[in-house]
Order: sequence, then structure tokens, then C-alpha cells
Amino acid sequence: MERGRQEAVEIICPKCRYTEIIYLPKEEIPRCPKCNSEMMINELLDEGKSY
Repeated sequence: MERGRQEAVEIICPKCRYTEIIYLPKEEIPRCPKCNSEMMINELLDEGKSY
């Protein structure tokens, strides 16, 4: 499956579990607004899932 230019991803803070949805590569992964730690990618948000 080919991925488009902009991918919706869910990012999560490993400390406080704050989640946010951003679009890559349009936006950079931000720091957590609550505890200022570096956030990490939790899930790629596609239209469907295949198992």
C-alpha cells in the first residue's frame, strides 16, 4: 500500500498519556503541552485496518 504525502498520525506523551493527532510531514512532532516531554508516534491513522 502506498502512502500519500500527508499522513495522519496519533502521537502520545509517554509520561502523562496526553494524545493529539497531527499530519506528517506537514507538521513536526511537538512537545507535550502539559508536561513538556517529547511525544512519540502511537498509531498511523489509515482509513481501514488489515490484520
